Parts: sequence; structure tokens; C-alpha cells
Amino acid sequence: MNRLALTAATLFATVSITATASARPMTPEDVAKLESVGTIAVSPDGTRIAYTTSSLPDVTEGEDNGSFKQELKLAWGPDMARSYLPEDVSPGSVQFSPDGRMISFTWTKKDEDRAVWGVPVDGGAYRKLAAVKDADVQTYQWAPDGGTLYLLVDAAEDKQRSAQKKGGFDAVVYEEELKLNRMFAAKVGPEVDEAPREIAVPGYVSAFKVGPDGVTGILESAPTPLIDDEYTSKRVHVVDLSTGAVRTVVKTPGKLDDVEISPDGKQLALVAAIDANDPAATTLHLADVATGTFRAINAGAPEATVDAEWLPDGRLATVVHVGAQSLLRVYKADGSVDHEHDAGSLILTRVDAAGGKIAVAADSPTHPTELFVIDDGAFQRWTSHNPWLSEITFGKQRTITYTARDGQQIEGVLIEPVGGAPKGGAPTIFDVHGGPEAHESNGWQTAYGSPGQVAASQGYAVFLPNYRGSTAYGTAFSKQHQGDYAGKEFDDLVDGKRALVAMGVTDPKRVGVTGGSYGGFATAWSSTYYSAEFAAGVMFVGISNNVSKFGTTDIPNEMYLVHERKWPWEEWDHLMERSPITHVDKAETPLLIMHGAEDTRVSPTQSYELYRHMKTRKPGTPVRLVLFPGEGHGNRKAAARYDYNLRMMEWFDTYLKTGNRKAKMPAPRPTLADGAKGAKPADKDDSES
Repeated sequence: MNRLALTAATLFATVSITATASARPMTPEDVAKLESVGTIAVSPDGTRIAYTTSSLPDVTEGEDNGSFKQELKLAWGPDMARSYLPEDVSPGSVQFSPDGRMISFTWTKKDEDRAVWGVPVDGGAYRKLAAVKDADVQTYQWAPDGGTLYLLVDAAEDKQRSAQKKGGFDAVVYEEELKLNRMFAAKVGPEVDEAPREIAVPGYVSAFKVGPDGVTGILESAPTPLIDDEYTSKRVHVVDLSTGAVRTVVKTPGKLDDVEISPDGKQLALVAAIDANDPAATTLHLADVATGTFRAINAGAPEATVDAEWLPDGRLATVVHVGAQSLLRVYKADGSVDHEHDAGSLILTRVDAAGGKIAVAADSPTHPTELFVIDDGAFQRWTSHNPWLSEITFGKQRTITYTARDGQQIEGVLIEPVGGAPKGGAPTIFDVHGGPEAHESNGWQTAYGSPGQVAASQGYAVFLPNYRGSTAYGTAFSKQHQGDYAGKEFDDLVDGKRALVAMGVTDPKRVGVTGGSYGGFATAWSSTYYSAEFAAGVMFVGISNNVSKFGTTDIPNEMYLVHERKWPWEEWDHLMERSPITHVDKAETPLLIMHGAEDTRVSPTQSYELYRHMKTRKPGTPVRLVLFPGEGHGNRKAAARYDYNLRMMEWFDTYLKTGNRKAKMPAPRPTLADGAKGAKPADKDDSES
């Protein structure tokens, strides 16, 4: 195996954390301004790379609230890029046309349905390429000859149902009135094809690819649009796009992620689960297009495949996460390893390739996602967004490994306070990821819900543990949490605390915890059952009652298959024993609970339950419940994200930094930046005791 490492010069240039003379701390207002690279697409000849940048309106400077906006840019070398579209165009699904002369994208023009548009690479006006009347294009693919665009669009309008709604008959029948996406083939020409051909497709198609022959469709399809089916029952269907006939089905047994078709059209690369009980699709598989037979390539390895892309010569490039680090592995067509590129301190997340060029999206401890290209065995940085990050003083970031009470090795990412931990240890925030089928990498770790370098700038250490159940350490490790809600997985957090105290990093009396979803469950458990260990908690979209959670979630089968492996009626008492509400009698940890009001994954009632139990059973323990209208399982809009970050840090400043569990609660409304709409000093008279 040939392992190609980054040169020292490239490594220094891309991930140096040397502070500048104008160094300053990072703030929540900085988090609100972050910009990162999104989609990347290499031109067919490899000379240019189209990519999008993603950012939110800067509500700290008075911009109107909203969700993410994309901007299309074209790069042809390091720090050589330009924008391609007006500011009011937010493109998605960016691709090159097969001849490389046009960049295509989806866009919803005002008062129109979402369509496929294109802009000439060499300059000129953008124009609409394909659309379906009264439908939004979800995604699309070019035919190899460039003469056809295949479109995946939403369901046709039920005009009778629309008329009923206008008449006030708008009742919702839960999980029954499901709508399936449709597929069309539109001819590409000077004018938009007004009568694209509809193609019959099986089930609910969410993504697809087109084979090199132009008529083979590789469709990812589930029985229904229900998210539970998306998680547990999605399979690859090989379809004849000229007739809609299904040729074969690749019957992988569990979760399914990235699917790519080889340049010769004979093989598929699939990132999929190894069985129905595998918590995550992290294993690379190769499948035969003609027969549907498949085989796992790296089953059991202590790693996670996160993205794959075929190279023009028939080899396969994959992004692989090995614990908290990453690498780029290239396979031969037969599945044997050709070589690897060590990513050094970069965390690779996506890969694209064409024309002899391999591009990746990658972040590092000191910058969010940027565009890199492999050049002479090294990762060459092509983009540099957020130049103001050079002003920031970063806390030292590294991975550590500790031994849990039963001997299991646990890895995590540690961010030390700026300037290092003082004698006696620093106040420390455990930032616990969700899933638990996910993992933390030693890359960029600061976001609206992740305290990261904002906390480090304020004197906190931050620890992100890859506790039992995490991915990137092999399927056996990720299955260790099964049938053991809140057991060894959350014992790992306490054992991590012990390790950090022994290292001199952490003050044992000032340890806090935060996290969303399953990380919110960890926060709730740490603030009740393990309350003696944690001085403050910030819980987001978390679980408090494992019985009622099952009855209110949209993923009941996924919970059974990859988490608990039993149905609730088989273990009522056990589920309640492993529910935070059962242990509220121990709750001395000040707890801030936040939830999206429209969350369908973890119902907001989970937060209501814990809040009500704590409020009535432990009235002396500070607790607050904050709901975000219009938000779901995670905040999308800029104002809700900024608000969340402010509240989180204010709660930790009040209870964790001081070590005073009985401190007066902060005002209900956080103090906004001076430039934000509605900003005013916090009203101290509104403070609660």
C-alpha cells in the first residue's frame, strides 16, 4: 500500500493555528457570520471546479431573518474563483453539463416552481433548461449525451383536496395521505421542453443516478415517504429509463447512503449497512448492476466510509473516517486497495473527481469546510473563506483516548481553554453528539449548538466524546449501545470526566453537559441520574421518557432495529428505569431545555415532560424550557440559531463557570448584538429567581 502524506509546508499552510498580532476571542456573533463550502463539482476536463458557499443572513448586523443561502462560484486554482450568479439566486444541485460548457443548478424563481437552470461557463445569462408544470424539481441528472435531463419532481396536485382545503376542510390524516415523487425525461434545447416524458418509478424515489448508456437508472427507493422507511427499507432499483421497467433490485439488508455507478456501467459503489441491525451506513459495498449481487469491502474495519466517487479510469475514491481522523482511500475496480492519501489535520467530508482531478471538501480545527485539490500527493487549498478567522485566538485542539471502567478504550476531541487550563482545572463542557450513530472528528467544532472555540475563548475546556454507539470505530463498537439505553454509553461520559480531571484539564466541580437529540438524552440523564457529576446542562431536542418517545416519534422501527432491539411492551419497567424523568428526585443540576416546536423526530412533549417533573418535584433546581416556533429537529433559521448560542453560553456562564448551582436564573431574553433588530439591554427586572 502506498501512503501519501501531506508535505510539511502544505500542512502548515492549511491548518496552522498560530495567533496573529491582532488576536481576539471568538464570539457568538462570529458564529453567526460563518460561511462554508457546500456542493463541489469538477468539470469533465478537470480544469475548473464549481462549488457553492453556504451562509445565513447576519441577523447580528440587522439583516432579515432567514435560512441558508447558497452562492455559486467557479474556481480554477488556489484563491482563483469568482461568483457566477446574481445575489438573489440561491442554487442547489450544482453540476456540469456533460460537455463542460454549462453549469446547471436548481432554483426557485419568485412566483415559479423549482426548475433546472443553466449558466454558460464562458459567460452569458443564465436560463431555464427544464421544468415540469406545477411541480418542484427535487433533483436531476444529465444524460451522458447532454440531450436529456432526467427530473425527479414532487407529486401532482390533488385538485379536489386543494379545493377542500380552501373550503376549510383541512384535517390532516396522520401517516396516510402520502405522496410519491415522479420522474420525467426532458429534452434539452433552445426552449424548455413543455411536454417532458413521464417515467414510471417504484415506490418513493429520493435520489438517482444515470448510467453511461443513458437509459439505465439507478434509483434509491423506499416503500413510502415516511422517514422510518427511508431509514430501514430504502433499496437500489436498477430501472430501464426508456420503459420504467425494473431490471433488478440490490437487496442490501439495512440502511443505505451514497450510491455511485462506475464509468463502464457494470458496478455500483454503495455505502450501506452490513445488516438490518447495523446502526449506520458506513461500510463500502460493490454491487453488480446486471444481477444485483453485492459484497462488503471493508466490513468490520474500525472506520466509516462517508463518501465515494468513481474515477474516470475505473478506480474508486472514498473518504474514510478512522476514529476522529480521516483519509482518502482509492480502490481498484476489483475492490482491492490501490493507495491512500493521509489527510493530516484535515477532516475530509466529500469527494468529487473528473478529468484527472480529485477535489475534496474538508475542514480543520481552525476553519469550516473549504475546497481542496490533490496535487502531487498533497492536499492543496483552493478557497479561503472567513478571512477574519486569522484574528481569532484558538484553544489548542487534539484527540485523547481514555479507558472506561470496563476496559473499553474511548476516544474524543478535546479543546483546551485559550492559554491552557489553570491550576486545579478549567470549567469543562461535554458536547455530546446525537445518534448515537455518529462521531466527532478533530476538525471544525464550533457552531450554534456546539460551544467549541467560543467557549474556549471564555476560559472553558470543551470535550466531545465518541462514546459507545459512535461510528468510525467499526460496526461492533457502534452496536455496543444496543439494548442498553443510558447504560455503558453514558457511563463513558463520567469516565471521561474522571480522565480529564486526572490530566489536570478539568475542575471536577465545574463540569457541564450539552447536546442535541441523543446528545440531549445524554444531557437529561447527566442532569438527573448523574446529577452529582454535572454542574449545569443545556438539553436540545432531547429524550426524557423512553416509553412516550416511542409513541410520538417518526422512527419507531428504526428504534427497534438499531437501538433497543426490543419493543416497549417487552420491557416497560426497564425503559422507565432508563428514562431521565424517573430520576428527577436526584436532579440538582441547573437545566436549560430547548426544543423546536415542530419537531417530529423527538416530540417537544419530551421536553415538556422533563420540565414539568423538575418544576414540580425539584422546585429548588433551576430549570427553563425554551421553544423555537417553526423549527424542527434542529434550528434552521439564523435568528433561532443565534438565540440558541447566546442562551447556551449564558446558562453555562451563570451556573458552570461560577460553580454555583443555586445562582439566580438569567433574564428570559438574551442580550442581542447592538446591530440586531430589536436589540436592547437585558431587562434585569424580568430575571427569574
